[in-house]
Amino acid sequence: MPRSKIRRTMFNIAADDLAAVRDFYVRLLDMEVIYDSHWFKVLVPSEGPRFELGIIARDSEVTPAAAARPPGGGYLTFVVEEVLVAFEQAKAMGAEILEPPTDLFYGQRRLLLRDPAGTLVDVSSPVPGTVA
Repeated sequence: MPRSKIRRTMFNIAADDLAAVRDFYVRLLDMEVIYDSHWFKVLVPSEGPRFELGIIARDSEVTPAAAARPPGGGYLTFVVEEVLVAFEQAKAMGAEILEPPTDLFYGQRRLLLRDPAGTLVDVSSPVPGTVA
């Protein structure tokens, strides 16, 4: 049986204040806005692997009802060169930081925070001197 080929990879965040969520990721991770409307926004990394982050109005007619509720049970991860840089930016932005950069047993240094829509975000980088 033939398989359908993936053309794009995107994660959509349902939000009430789309501009606040857009600005959060632009400032924290230097993402670029490639589409910007009143009900939907698309961001991509300014450098690195192609990934699209969509931000969609929670009350949009195309937002699945199951996604319109605040998130739970999952989290969004961004692996960056240096998590301490992201940590300083998050503090400067007044972001809700749940856990400062912490070295974990598997060789990653992880920062946990919430975006303005309530999405749990993990920003990580390898612990210096380890192979991850």
